[in-house]
Amino acid sequence: MVGRPRILDAIDALKGGDRRGAAALLKAELATNTTSGDGLIQLSRLALHIGEIELGVDAARRVGLAEPTTVGRLLDYCGTLVSVGRSAEAVALIGRMPETARNQPAVLHLSGTIASEMGDFERAEACLRAALADDRRAPQSWFALSMVKTFAAGDPDLAAMERVAQSLGRAGGPTQAQFHYALAKAYDDIGDIDRAFAHYAQGARFKRTDEPYDAQRTRAFGEGLMRDFTPTAMQRLKPSRFERQRAIFVNGLPRSGTTLTEQILVSHSQVSDGAEVNLLRAALIPTINYGMANALAFDARGGDDPWGDVARDYHAMLAMRFRTPGLVVDKTLSQSMLMGLLLHSMPGARVIWMRRNPADVALSAYRSYFSSWVPWSWSWEDIAHQVRLEDELFAHWTATFGERILVVPYEEMVREPQAWIPRLLAHAGLPDEPQVYEPHKTQRGVRTASVKQVRSPISTSRIGAAERYRKQMQPFFDAYYG
Repeated sequence: MVGRPRILDAIDALKGGDRRGAAALLKAELATNTTSGDGLIQLSRLALHIGEIELGVDAARRVGLAEPTTVGRLLDYCGTLVSVGRSAEAVALIGRMPETARNQPAVLHLSGTIASEMGDFERAEACLRAALADDRRAPQSWFALSMVKTFAAGDPDLAAMERVAQSLGRAGGPTQAQFHYALAKAYDDIGDIDRAFAHYAQGARFKRTDEPYDAQRTRAFGEGLMRDFTPTAMQRLKPSRFERQRAIFVNGLPRSGTTLTEQILVSHSQVSDGAEVNLLRAALIPTINYGMANALAFDARGGDDPWGDVARDYHAMLAMRFRTPGLVVDKTLSQSMLMGLLLHSMPGARVIWMRRNPADVALSAYRSYFSSWVPWSWSWEDIAHQVRLEDELFAHWTATFGERILVVPYEEMVREPQAWIPRLLAHAGLPDEPQVYEPHKTQRGVRTASVKQVRSPISTSRIGAAERYRKQMQPFFDAYYG
């Protein structure tokens, strides 16, 4: 008789906040070597979700390399590798494929996106054009190409994309959304702002359907954090005895300069890498929902050093994600909601909090097609709501934690990098080094909407960008400033 799958027991364990127990169950399930392909895929996804990167990659590898191998399974495995920062392994795997497989559109597309992340835009464009030569209607490849090139008036690629748009017909919402963002970017490049924003609006409408934003619930949760996580209230939690600190945290709204700051820090010889790692939430699974009531419950049941255990779990995940020595930068989005438990669990942690003109943040967020979960970015009103809540969380956490948070105004940093970069380094405990002042020369993978900007020298050119689009942004101005 076949017993109950351990993956179901792992899910039950997670519901009760037992992340370590769930990880042990997944490891035991993988060790049986009897799990089917679909079961391995589910196991991989769940393991990655809870920060067990090695388990997740191992399960994905068993599916991807199972005999008889197929291009589809290999690509899924490559995608898993890329998602955990192992793009070089994915490139090597693609390189071992037969030439006929390497020249399939889906493989060329993945090769192009990896090249784009690494800053090799010439190779990225070549791969994506090769993919489109085989399938001119491939929306994903058109989108990827639009992100690595600058369109000009009369561009034949734009005309080709308009023809593809007419044929999308009943394509699913994500495909429609992505393609509208590609067209919007193209029209923005050539200065046709009204047409660009018409496409942004259409793409955002599709995304709002797939990623609804619950403004009321988000605000209620944020207000609960600010009400409950006060210096006095946090004294009720056991102190963390964790000492070894590897992560430098860079916080701020997306498009506020966090990637530039990450790139500056990663240019330092003592910092090996950085990314939107999304691991702290996994480490905090024992708190169930990150609120104070559940934090106190975990504090009571979590043993002698519960918050030190959270920090140790986070750093164990970090070691799996970054397999090189040295400090790393964690610029995960929306960690403003986790700041209280983050800094309580890791007494040695320091945070660099980027602040930028709200209108410029709003413009850049609205025009970005985020692959990560940013549901508030698909509406001017929702953006205004989230930016205002971020303002309040920023004021609360900086008052609570004082000098542990370095506030960096984006505009000041790009105007005076010689003055601000030493402050970044000092806050992170790093000595000055000359190469950090030219961060665009540092070669590394970047998987954010800033993939092209971060390859350019530090510039003031994006300060005040929203003024050019004031008419299109009026709903934001009314909602945020009104």
